[in-house]
Amino acid sequence: MFHRAILIALLVMLAAPLAQAQDQSFAAFVNALWLDARAKGITRATFDTAMRGLTPDQRVIKATQRQPEYGKPVGDYINALASPRRIQTGLAKAKDQARPLEAVEKKYGVERWILVALWGMETDYGAAKDKWDVFRSLATLAYVKYRHPYFRNELIVAMGIMQTNNYPREQMVSSWAGAMGQSQFMPSNVVTYAVTFSGQGRPDLWSNVPDVLASTANYLHKAKWRPGLPWGFEVSLPNGFDTMKSRASFAEWTRLGVRRADGKPFPRDAADIGEAVLFFPSGIKGPAFIVTGNFLVLKDYNNSDAYAIAVGHLADRLHGGLPFRAAWPKDDRPLSRDLRIALQKRLATLGYKVAEFEGHIDFDIRDYIRAEQKKNGMVPDGNPTIALLEKIGVPVR
Repeated sequence: MFHRAILIALLVMLAAPLAQAQDQSFAAFVNALWLDARAKGITRATFDTAMRGLTPDQRVIKATQRQPEYGKPVGDYINALASPRRIQTGLAKAKDQARPLEAVEKKYGVERWILVALWGMETDYGAAKDKWDVFRSLATLAYVKYRHPYFRNELIVAMGIMQTNNYPREQMVSSWAGAMGQSQFMPSNVVTYAVTFSGQGRPDLWSNVPDVLASTANYLHKAKWRPGLPWGFEVSLPNGFDTMKSRASFAEWTRLGVRRADGKPFPRDAADIGEAVLFFPSGIKGPAFIVTGNFLVLKDYNNSDAYAIAVGHLADRLHGGLPFRAAWPKDDRPLSRDLRIALQKRLATLGYKVAEFEGHIDFDIRDYIRAEQKKNGMVPDGNPTIALLEKIGVPVR
């Protein structure tokens, strides 16, 4: 007991200087932040209201390590989000909000089912309430320089939102990463896209559903959503199809024998549609999709392929669409963010043009993967796997 007491005392003695050092470091961060905030028009009163008494939130730091869309098979992730309960609730919500949805649809040219699906995906139609102090969350991320300087800038923008709109301090709540309201807009998105559709003078993304729906539609509209164009659809491929082919017009896909799984015809090509992309989110063993520019708009909202498919599929189900025809493979394990970044860096050393090293596997990267898969005798489906990484010399352990 005596030795244990000594050990505990030593640990307490060691912890105290560390905590004091962190307090001093955070205080220095706050002092430097004030200079930047003041330069961007934030008053001292607003700054003090936002930052008074804040300390770094260790829960936020731990949350940066979670990657829900990469921790399970893609099919499991999508089916959990586009669940039967969420479909039924979405249909009821669409009926309740029929009038504002009709007006929003007319003004912004974004189909109501996509808006309802995004609403359901982000906050379960408003049932999932924001619980985090937006200023503490953003200050924590800015302090540890997570994706620096993005969260530092978002923190100052959040102060501006409170100052401009005279929101009470207690209303400034968010997700752990600072996304606010039923639309889960980051502060800069609130400034750019939030609208007052109900005529109440200032946008209310926390409790005013017409504002939420209109702001979401405004976001998609400004991101170049094309009305009437599907986000994509499941397809079937003819026997012997060369999966190195990844981009074509709808007419060309038809000539190549690619068919929609639901039996419907492809949309008509138009000058502003661009190419439609063949996409295997879980590899050749899973469902195949043709996706359009509207799929990229959904990824602009949340840069995740699995998320965009889930939103699109939920919207389709709300509009009477059927479940996926092909089965999702149960052994599908998407790469971690670290491995995706390692893959991007390896592709760059192999001579491919890689735009960023944040772990986002876009369709250009998937074409590079196809080329490397073909070189190594693998099926060129564009899906990154551990087997591919091992073939091209990326350490996986």
